[in-house]
Amino acid sequence: MREAPARSVDLRSGRAKADPSPMKTTWYCPLELSTVVEEQDDGVIYTVVVKQQHGAPTSPPQSTSSRFLPCVKAGTEEKLVLHLLHSFSMGDSSFITIFLSTYRSFTSTGRVLDILTDRLENPPGGNEGSRMRQSFNRAVCTVFSTWLSEYPEDFKSLEEPSRLLRLVPLLPQDSSSAADLSARILRIAEALSEKALLPDAHHTGPTGPPPDASKFEPTSVLGFPAALIAEQLTRLETELFVRLVPYHCLGSLWSQRDKKGREGVCWSVRATIRQFNKLANAVLASCLWPTGLRSQQRARLLEKWISVAEECRARKNFSSLYAIVSALQSNPIHRLRKTWQDTDREAVRRYEELSEIFSDKDNYSQSRELLKEEGTAKFANLDSRPNNKLLNRTNAQGTVPYLGIFLTDLTMLDTAVKDRLDNGYINFDKRRREFEVLAQIRLLQSSCKNCVFTTDEAFARWYQSVPLLTEAESYRLSNEIEAPGEPSPRGVPPTVIITQCPNLSTSRNSLTGDSDSLFDFPSPVNNLLSKLTKHMKSPSVSCLDVDTSSSTNDSTPAALTPSTPTKSHRRSISCGNNPPNNIQGSGPEMRIIRIRMDLQDGNLYRSILVTSNDKSPTVISSALEKHNQDPKQTSRYELIQLLPEGKELVIPATGNVFYAMSSSSVDFLLRRKGGIAPPGSQPINTETSATFPRIKAKGRRLVRTLF
Repeated sequence: MREAPARSVDLRSGRAKADPSPMKTTWYCPLELSTVVEEQDDGVIYTVVVKQQHGAPTSPPQSTSSRFLPCVKAGTEEKLVLHLLHSFSMGDSSFITIFLSTYRSFTSTGRVLDILTDRLENPPGGNEGSRMRQSFNRAVCTVFSTWLSEYPEDFKSLEEPSRLLRLVPLLPQDSSSAADLSARILRIAEALSEKALLPDAHHTGPTGPPPDASKFEPTSVLGFPAALIAEQLTRLETELFVRLVPYHCLGSLWSQRDKKGREGVCWSVRATIRQFNKLANAVLASCLWPTGLRSQQRARLLEKWISVAEECRARKNFSSLYAIVSALQSNPIHRLRKTWQDTDREAVRRYEELSEIFSDKDNYSQSRELLKEEGTAKFANLDSRPNNKLLNRTNAQGTVPYLGIFLTDLTMLDTAVKDRLDNGYINFDKRRREFEVLAQIRLLQSSCKNCVFTTDEAFARWYQSVPLLTEAESYRLSNEIEAPGEPSPRGVPPTVIITQCPNLSTSRNSLTGDSDSLFDFPSPVNNLLSKLTKHMKSPSVSCLDVDTSSSTNDSTPAALTPSTPTKSHRRSISCGNNPPNNIQGSGPEMRIIRIRMDLQDGNLYRSILVTSNDKSPTVISSALEKHNQDPKQTSRYELIQLLPEGKELVIPATGNVFYAMSSSSVDFLLRRKGGIAPPGSQPINTETSATFPRIKAKGRRLVRTLF
């Protein structure tokens, strides 16, 4: 193969330009020449693939047949919105779907409607001809029909109907489908004007009084068949997963959850997390609450939940499976030496096999491989599973994934890939990568939509009666069962809520795959991670935002505990087991921190990737860019770490942020120099070098994601 110059393409006419100005080099074979060029055209940068069929490399361009495949790489906000109306005619058929799935990362529903409405007020006509007007009308109907069908909540969430009332008269009326589209939008506008749309019930947390602990019968769970419990848990998880809004998982939206007035953001993700924690709490409460049981009796409870986990695996309910395994791995249960010794050996073996599914080795490769194999399959791939009457093999089963894998991927993408190019254009290639992850979620959702379940009222009553255990209560009950001081016998590490990625350099070989397969999960985030390994060794990457609260007693084990109504003590689903601490000297480390600006519009955090080589100016510049501020103003800001109890740690202007920061928090603040710090702030001791590693505290620390 030989190298050939790229040919520049006129995107409007579809012909090669006479005076090419290539931006990339490409390769060709004797039978086909594929040329990739980047063309900027009126506020949009296109990546264009030109495929030319010819007989020999020396054939003149005039003797070849060419096909032009443009794809938007970046653009201004206005031009990206307007491209919705031109994408089909230009061959970029996936643009509408990708844009509608991800546009909330860089603009708003109201802004998109305003731009489209302005264009509708000046439609093609006159010299442009009737055929172009008809094509334009079809594009308008396609865009709004797709938008209204897939994301009706966007229209219903508008604060007032004025935008819709302005839009409706401008929509085409030349067909019955177009008239129906106008009628649908008009009904939404009328409902908004009459304030008839009630707030979505899913946006609120659980209501009603807490369960009465005195009425809770923990051992009653033994009376339910494991298959029945798994079926009921799968029913709950499937209902939540089908209602999940995929774009709620985007890292840029998830980071807004702490902003004042944005408590309802990503409600569908929060609902999934509440169910995960509710189930984990039920496992803990049923195993720990009856403190008077003998170890042999308590072992039957462990065996019951292991059997339930197996049944969840058979139903491809990976969310409930991981919730149960995580609870059994938590310290209050993990440390019960006598109970585990009395647990059936075969049950323990099966439990350890189930735990391996969620190993963080090679970036959760086993979990991803299972989703790839079984994601759209009718049944789970189990060779030696006994027959069970409650598992109906005549009906296809949906797949409920562990959502933490997708949240991790999307958070890494949002953190590691720039939102905008150097010229200020919105990086739409980033949105395409995010859409690859969202498409995996949507395909799994489609497998669950036809699942039919019946509710078992007896189990539902028991499940709702489980009291909420705090971390301290769980550990206290565990100590009442078995006094502290004796080693734990289990080989599975008792880590539950972890957000660190594995060693990237050792998993480089697993980060490649077939890009044609939608369920080849190493794409796209693993391709990104493989590129990072070129610059670092054995990084320890915190994948998600983490809780600012931490235990002051290193010897106190941490347990998985469910969400509490209080605002200061939240818990979440986990992202895998905790990898071992990095060996100093093996290469630069990484961590994701959260930074907000000292503004008056709330506490909007943005995630920033920090390596052990980054000094304060580099981190401040990245944070300013993330907050859409001028990175050139770096010298005017100082970086402050927000510590527990309202204290602050001022990072030196030339300090190494990774080593200067305290391990007690990952929340930071950008404050203009000369600003007034609140009482309790403590500046770092600048006499101590910030370039040397901190001495790590004894014991394993669990990093918790902040949900």
